[in-house]
Amino acid sequence: MVRVGVIGLGNIGGAVAANLVADGDEIAVADLDPARVAGVAGAAGGDVAAVAAASEITITSLPTPDAVAEVASAWAAAAPAGAILLDLSTSSPAGNRALAAGLAETGHHFVEAPVTGGAVGARKRMLVFMVGGDDEPVARCLPVLDRLGRATFHLGPVGAGMTMKLVNSLLAFACTWVSLEGLSLAAAVGLDLRTAVEVVRTGGATNFFIDRWVDGIGTRGRPPEFTLTLAAKDARLIEEVAAASGVPAPVAAAVHGVLADALARGLGDRDWSDLVLAAEARAGRPLTISDPE
Repeated sequence: MVRVGVIGLGNIGGAVAANLVADGDEIAVADLDPARVAGVAGAAGGDVAAVAAASEITITSLPTPDAVAEVASAWAAAAPAGAILLDLSTSSPAGNRALAAGLAETGHHFVEAPVTGGAVGARKRMLVFMVGGDDEPVARCLPVLDRLGRATFHLGPVGAGMTMKLVNSLLAFACTWVSLEGLSLAAAVGLDLRTAVEVVRTGGATNFFIDRWVDGIGTRGRPPEFTLTLAAKDARLIEEVAAASGVPAPVAAAVHGVLADALARGLGDRDWSDLVLAAEARAGRPLTISDPE
């Protein structure tokens, strides 16, 4: 069995590590928070160097591109030749290409596999992985990824998987916000929001938020699984990729502005589902929806 390590034990990385332990893997883990390390029962705790030295594939799940680059540097100093750094973080395509080039010079491989599915998907092995990397190291990673998710797409070289993740995030962010904006317009003229939702679903202009998330709009203050701060970071990366590609992206710019406003309102540490609070504050009216019959 391939020796696997996990660095970064947040909502995604912690669940991934727990699932690998449950599969009977002997894994090594590292995190800045000792409590997170202790929380993965059955795994060997250590620092980045210890995990790198013990693993053929090291999975990273980290909050920012800078954190990924810092860990990659420390990892490369201790990882055996031919080892793979398999990064699940949402980062910069250009930054990942630079990391891949640097690791190739030290005799290592870099594979990006950003995810969609969130913390729940990580726990339930329902993640979708968007992979970028060379064929040989990707092939070595696939048996691990296949155990941790429901679908894996190899989209091309490093950078391709990350670009796809940012495209997916743009669609998710835009659908969520335009749905909240539309509900705010409906509420402003006194329409019943449950009826408005059923009209949209029936009329065909629906989206994933209206179909699956809107029924939970009244639940606020969930434990954060994907914070609005992380969403704003991803939105900034989307704008950067659009600019680098020469693609006009006014909707991406608007979404980034909405998320920056949410952070300015003190909502950064809130779960993504609390974006509704920003919509209510901007429109000056509550968004309440009755339970479905």
